[in-house]
Amino acid sequence: MLQKKRKFDTTAFLFIAPAFILFTVFLIVPTVSSFYYSFTSWDGINPNIKFIGFDNYKEIFTSARFGNALKNTALLTVVISICENALALGLALLVDNVIKGKNLFRAIFYLPVILSGIVSGFIWKIMYSYNFGPVNKVLDMIGLGALKQDWLGNADIAIWAVAVVMIWKGAGYYMIIYLAALQGVPQDVQEAATIDGASALQRFRFITLPLISGSFTICFTLSLINGLKVFDQIAVMTDGGPGFATETIVYLLYKSGFGEGRQGYGTAVGVVLLVIILVLNNIQFAILRKREVQL
Repeated sequence: MLQKKRKFDTTAFLFIAPAFILFTVFLIVPTVSSFYYSFTSWDGINPNIKFIGFDNYKEIFTSARFGNALKNTALLTVVISICENALALGLALLVDNVIKGKNLFRAIFYLPVILSGIVSGFIWKIMYSYNFGPVNKVLDMIGLGALKQDWLGNADIAIWAVAVVMIWKGAGYYMIIYLAALQGVPQDVQEAATIDGASALQRFRFITLPLISGSFTICFTLSLINGLKVFDQIAVMTDGGPGFATETIVYLLYKSGFGEGRQGYGTAVGVVLLVIILVLNNIQFAILRKREVQL
């Protein structure tokens, strides 16, 4: 009996060993290494690594550039999380109530999701072009030429232009999650509420929302994380500019580590971002869970 148990344990270990090795090599080791390098002035190339203690972190929390990147990241995250989920829920309700062509609408709304961040960034960079971009062309055609802008060259609106792209690209993904939740709402409950005289708004508020509340937790968590780590569109569309108007924390990490040869400082920025994500994610989860209980 003992021999059989020992054989089972060996088999189980061999079964999980490949996944455990990959997890250790590609996640645990880099994470631990990052904490170490964040206390150094390493440039990413020189084998001589100098330990400088908390100097990188002191620079981060006293740097106006990091403060600007944090502000831009917070702004994008809030706008994206709210607008993306509102649009996604609206699209899901639309698709769920369409009688004909439901699959067509679902495919059209989901299409931007399958584009990479680089490709979508290039597409919208062309669309935002001042001289030949479709956005300004359409404004001219409908008599609103006075609203034409250098959308990515104006420091006051460039970050909003990037936010539009991210919302456009991500809404279809969350739409699928909301649509799956909506299709799980029992129709007999909706019909009973209708018979009792409940309006469409009342049915949505008191029946649909509570029953799909779990999808809100998932979607808001994912959109929060995606907003905090935005990089592709910034790199392609603005390169963090004009000036530092669209530089986010992740882009600051990239520019510091690879553009300026300050891997130690860039890694410290990454560690700070990790802590921010963990804290905000836990706060958001607690708020949403409390909201679910109230509903």
